[in-house]
Amino acid sequence: MTARHRQQLIYILTDMLSALAVWLCFLLFRWLVYEGRVWSLDQVLIPAFGFRTPLVLYPIGCLIIYYLSGYYLRPFGKRLSREFATTMVSAVIIALGAFFVIIIDDKVTDYHHYIGSLAVLFSLQFLLCYIPRLLITLHVRKRHPKEDCIIINMPEGTPPSELYAKIREAFPTGKEILVVPQVYDYLTGAARIDELEGNPYIRISERHMSDAGICIKRAADVCLSFFGLVILLPIFAILAIMVKKSSPGPVLYSQQRIGLYGMPFNILKFRTMYDDAEKGTPKLANDDDPRITNVGHVLRRYRLDELPQLWNVLKGDMSLVGPRPERQYFINRIEEKAPYYCLLYKIRPGLTSWGPIKVGYTDTLEKMIERLNYDIAYVENQSLKLDIKILFFTIGVLMKGKGK
Repeated sequence: MTARHRQQLIYILTDMLSALAVWLCFLLFRWLVYEGRVWSLDQVLIPAFGFRTPLVLYPIGCLIIYYLSGYYLRPFGKRLSREFATTMVSAVIIALGAFFVIIIDDKVTDYHHYIGSLAVLFSLQFLLCYIPRLLITLHVRKRHPKEDCIIINMPEGTPPSELYAKIREAFPTGKEILVVPQVYDYLTGAARIDELEGNPYIRISERHMSDAGICIKRAADVCLSFFGLVILLPIFAILAIMVKKSSPGPVLYSQQRIGLYGMPFNILKFRTMYDDAEKGTPKLANDDDPRITNVGHVLRRYRLDELPQLWNVLKGDMSLVGPRPERQYFINRIEEKAPYYCLLYKIRPGLTSWGPIKVGYTDTLEKMIERLNYDIAYVENQSLKLDIKILFFTIGVLMKGKGK
């Protein structure tokens, strides 16, 4: 377990204990103030769902909200102002959620009690969560460097290819990558004054989506890919039979691609070519490629061959929306003309993005570079709204059979 994962676990366990304490204190408050009870704690039936069930569900609900807020994404280098704001907003959402889901159905009939309960629950939720978080964060800031990062400082006038080579080497570490700006970066406004001792840096690995957006996107990936795999199971079976009958060989085809942080992973596809069609030097496919089976042409036209990649999405290798992952051989060729390819490594690759929609299947190096430029534009403008837009465009492409 890495230091980052350990620190994330510390925050998660602390938040879970805080949530338990909040619910117990809240029940005790209502037990004493609204019920006037002094003994028989085991008979507490407020809210109406009983004592034990909310004791389990409430902390789970809190952790879900905390995850979606993006709080656990960066366990080191937390900004105190952002931690305060994130905890405050989370407390509001949790208090309102608990109020409308559980409390409003309890035995209390006076609406003043509802307002008092909501105020007390929010206060407990914020204070009992924020104080432990703050203490942990202050402790970490003393023991751990402000930024767990890699700083790249190249001499003035260094060719871009050399700079991107250093960036490419740094991505697999998973650490934040900062580049000391040159004169041109100051003139174009690319350099920004950062918190790191007030020095200007360019955050290469910084994602342009908020922490909450990143976590919501990942949660959507998990839910949609899981339900997609379940719902599409009959279609998977039909396609598997078609592929098996089309030619001898396995149904699924596994191929190594490069993904997040420049790390390799095995992508899954329905086989669209004859078995052992690619030998020796990798070769791009085209519409008239004799290696593609008759069934393979249909699958590729509607991109049905890529449905097994829902498993890659569920595992975390990929996202539903993101740059298409490529093989290292072709990446090396692309980088000869476009050394900035490594900028795609800051996010997970995806099933679809602007590149595949605009360019389709890439059967030439020029098309691969064109697709790269669309994908870079996506990375620099990433948002949940844009993801939804791309998914709708992709559905249109599939319906028209323009996957090639």
